[in-house]
Amino acid sequence: MTRAINSLRDIADDYDAIVLDQWGVLHDGNAPYPGAIAVLKTLKNRLAVLSNSGKRAAPNAARIAAMGFPKALFEVVMTSGEALWRDIAAGRVTHQRLCPITRASGDAQAWAYGLALTLIEDVRTADAVLLMGLPDDEDPQAAQNTLDIARAQNIPVLCTNPDRASPRSGGATVVSPGALAHDYAAAGGEVHFYGKPHRPVFTAIAAALNVAPNKLLMVGDSLEHDITGGHTAGWDTAFIRGGLHAISFPEGAHIVQTITRLAAKDSAPMPTFTLAHLG
Repeated sequence: MTRAINSLRDIADDYDAIVLDQWGVLHDGNAPYPGAIAVLKTLKNRLAVLSNSGKRAAPNAARIAAMGFPKALFEVVMTSGEALWRDIAAGRVTHQRLCPITRASGDAQAWAYGLALTLIEDVRTADAVLLMGLPDDEDPQAAQNTLDIARAQNIPVLCTNPDRASPRSGGATVVSPGALAHDYAAAGGEVHFYGKPHRPVFTAIAAALNVAPNKLLMVGDSLEHDITGGHTAGWDTAFIRGGLHAISFPEGAHIVQTITRLAAKDSAPMPTFTLAHLG
């Protein structure tokens, strides 16, 4: 049975390390959630961030620090974009001509720095699509059009953000790359997903921390990605209700019943714990 708690402090002593999702847990894309920095500063655990971000780890670490989280707070920052970059650098992924779909201009160029590959605008001449992000303020149809062309030519997609939706300030959510990638796969296209809930990123961060699975806690706001991935890796999990699924928990909502319904919808396991926000 999922146990509702008030603060991460209530259970922190049971774990050697705590791995946190970024968007929807630490911040809403613009600012930290109230109390998040304060509660993390009080914990004695080793802390890490595991994010389904298409960008590399360093810019994500810098973004978190710019919001006021002390740089030394997190021992490891790992992103799905970093995982793909490392696979290409090591020769485990051999695509060399990538057509990027990004949230902002310049994101792909910054991500690709140090790799021997070519970023191209015309997907017809690409050997893979790099699906990193989608602009918040634009209709995703332009990205969909690119993917339609790629699908007609059997071009594979490298998706470095498997999230279907992402939380934003004010309780809003936006369409994320994972939604388009899953549609691409459902239509018969070849998609390689990097990030949660896929096992390799959990294995990599556990190895970096050198902590046994029963002493690791995954904290996230996505049942599909954070909770499923952590559970599959053998970790305990804590579901944040105030992120991606905040609208499903109005005042007076039955917490466990609502989580049960959401988990069934996402074919996800029930979390070990649940709390509204970190604090």
